[in-house]
Amino acid sequence: MRALRRFTVRAQLPEQLAPLADLVMNLRWSWHPETLDLFESVDPELWRSTKGDPVRLLGEVDHSRLMTLAADRRFVRRLTDAADELQEYLSAEFWYQKQNLPGAPSAIGYFSPEFGITEVLPQYSGGLGILAGDHLKTASDLGVPIIGVGLLYRAGYFVQSLSRDGWQQERYPGIDPHGLPITQLTDADGVPQKITVGLPEGRTLHAQIWKAQVGRVPLLLMDSDVEDNQPAERGVTDRLYGGGTDHRLLQEMLLGIGGVRALRVFSRVTGAPAPDVYHTNEGHAGFLGLERIRELTATGLSFDEALEATRSGTLFTTHTPVPAGIDRFPKDMVSRHFGGECAWDGVPVERVLELGAEPDPNVFNMAHMGLRLAQRSNGVSKLHGIVSREMFNGLWPGFDPTDVPIGSVTNGVHAPTWVARTLIELADREPEPGLLSADGRGFAKIDKISDEALWSTRRELREGLVAEVRRRVRASWLERGAASGELDWVEGVFDPDVLTIGFARRVPSYKRLTLMLHDRDRLTRLLLHADRPIQMVIAGKAHPADDGGKQLVQQIVQFADDPTVRHRIVFLPDYDIGMARYLYAGCDVWLNNPLRPLEACGTSGMKAALNGGLNLSIRDGWWDELFDGQNGWAIPTADGVEDPDRRDAIEAAALYDLLENAVAARFYDRSDGLPHRWTAMVRHTLSTLGPKVLATRMVEEYVEKYYVPAGVSARAAAAGAYGGARELSAWKHKVRSAWGGVRVVNVDSSGLGDTPQVGQDLVVRATIELGGLDPSDVVVRVSYGRVDETDRLLDPVTTDLHPAGDAEGGGDRFEGTIPLSRTGPFGYTVSVLPAHGLLATPAEVGLIAVP
Repeated sequence: MRALRRFTVRAQLPEQLAPLADLVMNLRWSWHPETLDLFESVDPELWRSTKGDPVRLLGEVDHSRLMTLAADRRFVRRLTDAADELQEYLSAEFWYQKQNLPGAPSAIGYFSPEFGITEVLPQYSGGLGILAGDHLKTASDLGVPIIGVGLLYRAGYFVQSLSRDGWQQERYPGIDPHGLPITQLTDADGVPQKITVGLPEGRTLHAQIWKAQVGRVPLLLMDSDVEDNQPAERGVTDRLYGGGTDHRLLQEMLLGIGGVRALRVFSRVTGAPAPDVYHTNEGHAGFLGLERIRELTATGLSFDEALEATRSGTLFTTHTPVPAGIDRFPKDMVSRHFGGECAWDGVPVERVLELGAEPDPNVFNMAHMGLRLAQRSNGVSKLHGIVSREMFNGLWPGFDPTDVPIGSVTNGVHAPTWVARTLIELADREPEPGLLSADGRGFAKIDKISDEALWSTRRELREGLVAEVRRRVRASWLERGAASGELDWVEGVFDPDVLTIGFARRVPSYKRLTLMLHDRDRLTRLLLHADRPIQMVIAGKAHPADDGGKQLVQQIVQFADDPTVRHRIVFLPDYDIGMARYLYAGCDVWLNNPLRPLEACGTSGMKAALNGGLNLSIRDGWWDELFDGQNGWAIPTADGVEDPDRRDAIEAAALYDLLENAVAARFYDRSDGLPHRWTAMVRHTLSTLGPKVLATRMVEEYVEKYYVPAGVSARAAAAGAYGGARELSAWKHKVRSAWGGVRVVNVDSSGLGDTPQVGQDLVVRATIELGGLDPSDVVVRVSYGRVDETDRLLDPVTTDLHPAGDAEGGGDRFEGTIPLSRTGPFGYTVSVLPAHGLLATPAEVGLIAVP
C-alpha cells in the first residue's frame, strides 16, 4: 500500500540545541566545512547514510542522542560558536559595502530557471544551474544584495540509472518541500504567501513561495502544487525542463511574471528593498520585463515610456552559442496568453509580439525579447561574446558584428564549494592569506609547496576518487540486475597510481561525449598501455527527450562494460554535485572536446583546475582565453572542415596523440620517484589560473560593468516621476522619425604629405545631413586602423569627431584627429549614431548611418 501524501517530521530540539535549526536552514553550511563537521558529529553513521543531508539528519536522529548532545558541554560550545560565527557573517561589511560605489543598487533580482546550490536541494540539471548557485554563494560572500528567483520543481530534473544494455533510464521521485532546507514565505501572522498569474479561458495559475537562505542571499522559489489550482496548473512546476511547449510557456510565465510578483510580496512582508536591477539568465525569465511594464503602465506611463524605464535596469545574459538552444514558442500561443481576455491594460499584445519577433513570422523568440527588454547584455566568455554578437547581429541591422552591443563576463566558480579540503589544508600551512581569500592572492602560496607534498596530496585525492568510483560502479551494476557474487572484479576497478582523466557534462551532441571512441582500438591501447596506462571516468545526463543523446551514453556504457577495459574506463550514472566534487578533486586531467565554438563557457574545467587538475581541451569557451601553454593542453581543431565525420576523425586523432605523447609521457616521467615536470604544471595552474577562474572575479565584474551602471540608469529613468523614461521615450521617437534623413554627405582628410609616416596626425572632416536633428542628438565616429587586402578594418580604434559648425552647401561639419601610430596598410571610415545621456551605448537604438 502506497501513501497518498508524504511529509517529513523533524526532531524537537532541546533548548540547548535550538541554534542547530538555524544552521541547518541557512545553506551556507554547503560551503562551510566547520558547520559540516558539526553536523557530522551529531551522528556520524547517520550523517553518512543520509548522504550529508542535515534536514534528514534532524528528521531521523534518535531523541536520546539529542539529549546526550544537549548535555555535552563541548558540543554545545561548538554549536554556540558556529551559530555566533554565522550571525557575524550575516551582518558583517564585505566587499560590496566597502567599495562605496556611487549608484550601487540596493537590491538585484537574479532570475534563473535552475539553481545548483547543493545536491540536497535538487533544483538543477547542469551548467546553468551550477553557475546560478555559484553566483548566489559568491554574492553572499561579497555582500552583493542579490535576491534569487526561481521555481521549486516537485520532481527536480531526474534520477538517472542504466538498463542492463546501457540505455539511460529516468526516475522522478517526489520531493517533499518540508524535507528540504527551505521555509514558506509567510506574513507577520504566519499566513503563507501566494501569487497568481492569469491564463486563457478564465483560468488562474496560483503559486506559493518558498525561501531558501543562501548565506546572506534569499532565494525565492515558486511552487504551483497548491490546492487553489486545477490539476493541469498544479503540475506546472512538476519537473525541470519537462513537458511540452505549452507546459514550458507556463513555467516561463510563472518564472518571469510570477517572479516579479513574488519579489513584491517578499518586499512587503519583510521590508526588504525592491530591486533596482533585474538580471535574467537566458530567455527563460524574459517575461519579467513585461510584468514590470504592466506595473508601470498602471501608474500612468505609456507602453514606450514603461519600456524605457524597464530596460534601464535590466541585464540579459545569454548562455547559448547556437540558435537551437533558444526557447521559441508559436506566436499564436503567446498571443493567446497575452491578448484577448488575457490582455493587460496598457500592454497591447501587438507590442508584446514585436518584442519576440524573429525572421520566422510564426515564432516568438525568448532571447530576442530578452535582448529588446534589456539595456545591457552579455555572453559568458570572451569567445562567446564574439559568437553572440554574430548570432544576434540581425537585431542591429547595418552594424558590423563587432559593434553589436553585447559584452562578456567570463564565468567563474565558487572556490569554497569546489576546492577539496585536503588541498586547502595543505596550502594553509603557509601563513595568510588563506588559499580561498576572495581576492585570489592565496593561490600564490602554492609556489612554496614542495613537489613531494603536492604530489602526495594529489595522490590522496585520486585515491579518494578511486574508492568513490568503485562504490558507484558496484551500486550501478546491482541496479542493472547483476548479482553481488558477480561483482568481485569491481575491487580492481581503477588504480590510485594511474593517470586519471575525467569527462563529465550534459550530453547534447555538440559536446561530443563519444569522440574518444572514434578509434576504439587506439583508445584501448591507451587504457591498457604496459608502462603508461590511463583510466577514464565519464558521467553525464542526456535530456529525457533526446534519444540521440541516450544513444551516445549507451555507446560509452557498452564500451566500458567490456571486461577487457572495464577496470580502466567507467561511466557513472546520476551525475550531480556530490559526485562532481570527487571528480574535480581526484582527476589529473579534465577533458573537454566540444565542437568549437559551441561551448559558451564550460566551467567544469575551472573546478578541476582549482584542485590542481590540468585541462585537455578544445580551445572553446573559457579555455580559449585562459590557456597559456603551461596550464594544460589545447586539442587542435579542424575549423573549416565541413564534413562532420572527417572533422571528428582529425580532432580525435589529435586527442589520442596528445594523450599518448604529451599527457601520459609527462605524468609518468619520474625522477626520485616524483613527476617534477607534471607537478610544475600543477603548481603553475593553481598559482596563475586559480585567481582568474574565481566567481569572486566574475561577480565583481558584473557589479562594476553591469549592476552599478544599470542601477544608475534605473534611477535616472525613474527620477521625477519617471521623467527620465518619458524624456528618453520621446527622444527615441523623434530620432527614429527623422533618421531616414540622416546621411553622410562627404568625408575628407588633411595633414599628410605624399608619404604618410608614423607619428603624423590625420585630420578627418565629415559633412553630415541630420534630417532635422540637432548635432547633440548624434555622435559622429571615425574608426581607424590596419586593413586587410579587402580594405576591411582589423581591430579598429574608434574616436569621436566634434561639431565644427555649418558646412558649405548645407549640413553640419564634424572633425577630429587620428594618429598614425603604426606602419602598414591603414584605413578609416565614419559612422553616425544616435546619442543621448540615458543610453548605455549609441548602438542601443539600433540606428546607424554610414557613407
